[in-house]
Amino acid sequence: MNGGLLRITGTPWPGVHYFCSTRQGGVSAEPYSSLNLATHVNDNVEKVALNRARFEALLPGPPQWLEQVHGVDVAEFNSDAPSQCRSSVVCADAAVTTRSQCVLAILTADCLPVVLADEAGSVLGVAHAGWRGLATGVLENTIAAMRKHLKPQSVLRAWIGPGISQPAFEVGPEVRAAFVDADASTSVYFVQRYAKYPAVGQKWLADLPGLARHRLWAAGVANIELSGHCTFRESALFYSYRRTPHTGRMATVAWLNGATD
Repeated sequence: MNGGLLRITGTPWPGVHYFCSTRQGGVSAEPYSSLNLATHVNDNVEKVALNRARFEALLPGPPQWLEQVHGVDVAEFNSDAPSQCRSSVVCADAAVTTRSQCVLAILTADCLPVVLADEAGSVLGVAHAGWRGLATGVLENTIAAMRKHLKPQSVLRAWIGPGISQPAFEVGPEVRAAFVDADASTSVYFVQRYAKYPAVGQKWLADLPGLARHRLWAAGVANIELSGHCTFRESALFYSYRRTPHTGRMATVAWLNGATD
């Protein structure tokens, strides 16, 4: 039954396994139905534990869960002792490892999960990229942490997983300013939306996956793949905080398969 859980993934990468879960295949009740993997959303703790057990049966070991705060800190799990990849939860919004079978994990429900690796599959990174993290450098910090373990000529690739799409992501002028004030070229990722009631103020539709791709390119990532899935619109597959604030979370996990050991 565990093997039947639906997994969203992209093009196969040498040396790397990665995928994003969906909301299907678990035991949680509404509004968390059914494969909620988050412990911080007030779901029944026993049901979350069962969901995680089903999910972890697909993995080579327990995931390194993070306490995510929409920040830019990167946790590194590069100890020679594999057990270090099973340490207590740390506060960070990204993680990096050079260890095989060390499962990195990101929880999302509209924000973007981003998986990064070099083409040789020797260094792995994952990042939780909402607009705040994107604007303040979570992807750049993740790449910098990875490059410490790579040769200067190493080529990076990235997969941007399911997240909210531009037609569903309405933001205020402060979100646009967070990007455009620092880089005027990012204005193309915002489409003005005229409010039905002018007193509400100016609104924009933001292309979150496009902004992530833009910043990855600027940071030197050569090969970038987008999943094309929208968490807001595809309600049968994904949780969406914008659609339903009281909801669950999907997990994106990745691990190196041991080619570099």
